[in-house]
Amino acid sequence: MLVLTEAAAEVVKSVTSTPQAPDDGAGLRIASSTPEPESPGALQLTATTGPRENDQVIEAAGARVFLEPQAAMYLEDKILDARVDEEGEAHFSVGMQGPSGV
Repeated sequence: MLVLTEAAAEVVKSVTSTPQAPDDGAGLRIASSTPEPESPGALQLTATTGPRENDQVIEAAGARVFLEPQAAMYLEDKILDARVDEEGEAHFSVGMQGPSGV
């Protein structure tokens, strides 16, 4: 299952607590741009008010991430990290989980 770093959880919470996503159930949805789970192409991240049908829901440190099924398969053994740059833009990165699961 996808693991969120502490930094990623904080960035997800800041991105999803904007006026564009005011709902308490809001989260970040990650979807694949192709139907191939082994090769998802580009991953699309969108702030949304809730999961879609069949989305996998991950909650970590108050952050909610919704994974569409193809993205969930690809991200199963991955870790999501994030940072905010000097202009306030969020940048997410995906890496492999280590032997300890994180």
